[in-house]
Formats: sequence, structure tokens, C-alpha cells
Amino acid sequence: MSQEPRFGRMIPAMVTPLDQNREPDFERAQQLAVRLVDGGSDALVVCGTTGESPTLSHAQKARLFACTKEAVGGRVPVIANVGGNCTRDSIDFAREAESLGVDGLMCVVPYYNKPPQEGLYRHFRAIAEAVELPVMLYNIPGRCVVNMEAETTLRLARQCANVVAVKEASGKMDQVRAIVAGAPEGFAVYSGDDAATCDVMEAGGVGVVTTTGNVAPGRMKEIVDLCAAGAWDEARAASERLMPLMEGLFETANPILVKEALKLAGFPVGGVLLPLVDATEEQSSRLAGIMREVGVLEA
Repeated sequence: MSQEPRFGRMIPAMVTPLDQNREPDFERAQQLAVRLVDGGSDALVVCGTTGESPTLSHAQKARLFACTKEAVGGRVPVIANVGGNCTRDSIDFAREAESLGVDGLMCVVPYYNKPPQEGLYRHFRAIAEAVELPVMLYNIPGRCVVNMEAETTLRLARQCANVVAVKEASGKMDQVRAIVAGAPEGFAVYSGDDAATCDVMEAGGVGVVTTTGNVAPGRMKEIVDLCAAGAWDEARAASERLMPLMEGLFETANPILVKEALKLAGFPVGGVLLPLVDATEEQSSRLAGIMREVGVLEA
């Protein structure tokens, strides 16, 4: 793992701050982006699931891409999530994001319409061929219903020069290993599950696209750097120390609790958009206890 991947190893999927009217707070988003880069982030994913992409308008997302890029400049790559379940719309959005100056694109497996593997291949290939930016695929069957099989990912990696990475959140380690084994040189596999970061990297992955990195970027950076150095015992120990938070943030639908965690940490980013609802007092209390337990909140 001596060669550094183009997007780095620790990539927070940034939350989208909201103002008191539950509209995107673009100034706060810029402050958060700088905070995350200062905290050790290697790149930023903007408007992923953690960024509430399903409930933001097209125009809001485009402005978030632009303002994040403005905030961090060339310090780290900004990866814009442009994928959807309509291929034509995804192509149009990818081209728009490219024109805004972002550094890469994330494209999720189309959800709800349940395409077969050939449909997934053609969807992603059409997007990749419409732009010059590097593309990260995102496989998350828990949200999209369909699992993109290893062979489909590998077809894209081999046949589309700008398909350069996949965020794997299938939970299938055999699939992760198959992708790593068959991928062309330079193709990067990222864990899409914070708790599985060590397992994915030990199988040949390069890092993680992380929710927990919004709250504890330095701690997530420590884990991936130890993995990259082959210090597996130390990496797993560091992961275990943070595991209660990694798991606790997902007690309810993401990003409800990661936004609550940022508030508890003294960096409020507002609430969430319906149909999600803000953390309850009980959830907040449990989360504060976990944050103190793992050392990201003072006792």
C-alpha cells in the first residue's frame, strides 16, 4: 500500500448544515469543510446520504459543491455525489458538477427501480463517458435494494478509464476481496462502513468513506494510517476504542445522530430534513455518554 490513492484514505461524507429555517447553511458548510480538512481529512464527499442528498434540491446540491470547493480550494479533492436512479438526470448533473470545478464524482447504485447487473453497467458507463472527472462507484444494497456484484464493478473498472474507485457498503467481504483481486492497477476500494474499515483494508482496500469522520476525523485518520502501514494490531485497537461511537451513530437513521454529535461537540450544524426527525433527548443523552466513553467529548 505504498502508493497513496488519488482521493487519499480518510474521506468524510460531509453532513449538510441547516439554518433555523431548515435551509442549507452554506457559510456553515464552508466552516465544516475547513474543520474537517484541518482535522486530517484526505478528501470530502459532498451531498452523500450523510449529506441528506435525497431531500436537497438540485440547485442546493450544486451550490454546496461550489461553496465546498471554494472553502478548501486545492487542499483536498472535493467529490460531488451526483448519482441517482435516472441515468439521464445523473449524466446532466455530472456534467454540471464538472463545470463547477469539483475534483471527482460519486455515483450510487440506482435505487428503487431495481436494475439488473447489465443495467447497472450501462448506467455507470454512460455517466463515466459523459465526463472526464474520476468517478467513485457506491454500492450500498441496504439502501438501494440491488447489490452491484463484483464482476459488474470490475467490468466498469477495466473498461472505463475514469472509473477509479468504489465505496463498498455491501458487507460482503468475499465481494470486496474479489474486486481487489481483479481490479486494474490504481483502482481503489473504500469501506462504506466505518466499523469494517480494518477488515476492508486488510483485504486490500485503501481507506474509508466515513460518517464518524465528521465528528472524530483525527481518530478515523489514525485508524486508516495504521492500516496503511500494516500495523494491524494497533489499527484494530484504535478501531475498537472508537467502535462504540461508530455503532452508536447508527442507532437510528443516518445522519440524525452524527448531526447531534456535532452539536454535542460544540459545532452545531442544525437539524435534519423531513422525513427524518431530530434526535430525541434520550438518544442525545446516550450519544453524549458514548462520546465521553470514547474520549471525543470531555467528561
